[in-house]
Amino acid sequence: MYRFQTQHKLMSYLNDQRGGRSLGFVPTMGAIHKGHLKLIQAAKKECEMIVCSIFINPMQFNNNEDFANYPNTLNEDLEKLEQLDCDIVYTPATNDLYTENEEAKQFNFGSLGNYMEGKFRPGHFNGMATIVEKLFNIILPTKAFFGQKDLQQLQIVKELVKQMNSTIKIVSVATARENNGLAKSSRNQLLSKQAKDQAGIIYECLIYCKRNKNRGVV
Repeated sequence: MYRFQTQHKLMSYLNDQRGGRSLGFVPTMGAIHKGHLKLIQAAKKECEMIVCSIFINPMQFNNNEDFANYPNTLNEDLEKLEQLDCDIVYTPATNDLYTENEEAKQFNFGSLGNYMEGKFRPGHFNGMATIVEKLFNIILPTKAFFGQKDLQQLQIVKELVKQMNSTIKIVSVATARENNGLAKSSRNQLLSKQAKDQAGIIYECLIYCKRNKNRGVV
């Protein structure tokens, strides 16, 4: 596995090695778990070269405490990726991707970005799309792989590709879950065992709603 910390060296390597081969890309913010590994495995089935990025993007946090507490487990992450035989990992510093005092690009995703998570995390999707666009332009993947866990994000990334007039294909991968049904997430590391056990009720409620959707509201 080759590790690059600057976009210049990564782009140079990819230009030398690509040679018409299909390139799969899995962007992450680290704290790699089985959901991320599932994305890598899906990419390996469909593409000839795989790039995974690890970057905790400050622009998509509207809460400074959330950013400060976000799990940072780079050494463990690199070990997991190497065990899965990921070809390339990109681990940039913030100043490799952003200029000083750079602000998030303002996108128009319409109703996609204004409701659900977008309503409660103002600026989040602009920050997310800003870094994804940068990474897409650096790596120029054939396909990029995203989990269905972040469904709103997935739809916004698809819209972003349209707005970029890009040929990148966005591949969605089914959610990986804990034993109690809780979706695997890097932030799960911040939960106590009791809280993680209790959070399983979310999945139970979703399954109940799915099974009883034809009954209407009772």
